[in-house]
Amino acid sequence: MKGADVHSADPEQVRRYRVSKYRVALVREGSIPTTWDKTVREPGDVARLMAPLLVDLDRETFWVVMLDGKNRVIGVNLVSVGSLNAALVHPRETVKALILSNAAAAILVHQHPSGSPEPSTEDLALTERLRAVGDLLGIRILDHVILGHDGAFRSLADDGVLGGSR
Repeated sequence: MKGADVHSADPEQVRRYRVSKYRVALVREGSIPTTWDKTVREPGDVARLMAPLLVDLDRETFWVVMLDGKNRVIGVNLVSVGSLNAALVHPRETVKALILSNAAAAILVHQHPSGSPEPSTEDLALTERLRAVGDLLGIRILDHVILGHDGAFRSLADDGVLGGSR
């Protein structure tokens, strides 16, 4: 269409293309019963909220807890379902629900089916990568909580991995 006027009425000179138009929405799929006021004050609050969802799973799952500006839980989103000892997590999929929910901050959560909440090298690298993406978008990543068996959990913010951003 070199030099063609796109507003020309001559169908020989103008090709017609269609571009899809999308509307993006975040859909609420239910709720999680809790006995606290939904304000996150410590990693144990997150562990107690998320443990019932993850307790008997035989595969790693990765979740994001979406928070408002006062650290109140807006909601949770399942980002990835993995295998016995790994879950593929991409920043794009992680931040999608954060953006749509207008989250001011987030807490990353996953469980280890082995029962040990010890972070792997991959867990540490992913935490740093998602923290950097959150910084770029203006969404604070406050913690990454890893759940094990029998109420055991590990807070990477408490371990100093997030550099005191909490």
